[in-house]
Amino acid sequence: MFSCKTDIKDRVTSIVEENNDDDLERLQLLDIVFTRGINALSREHLERLHDLIEKKDYSHDKKAQKSKAKLLKKIGNAIYDHDVKNGSSFKMS
Repeated sequence: MFSCKTDIKDRVTSIVEENNDDDLERLQLLDIVFTRGINALSREHLERLHDLIEKKDYSHDKKAQKSKAKLLKKIGNAIYDHDVKNGSSFKMS
């Protein structure tokens, strides 16, 4: 019976650690964006940042939610621009 509680506690701890790692990575990527610009990130980093920001819940703060939406749009545009620049765009002419 105690092992079950321990297993649950271990799972919760690993989830919290994973979220902390994700938060740290998100903050590091955001720091790069705000100091050097969004074009300083590779396409892979842009996709990862997009996923991390999308997962983050800002529903409690209307202003933060609006900023999240604007940043996701900028990241999407940067990914598209990166694809066009490198010739791997899905754009059909």
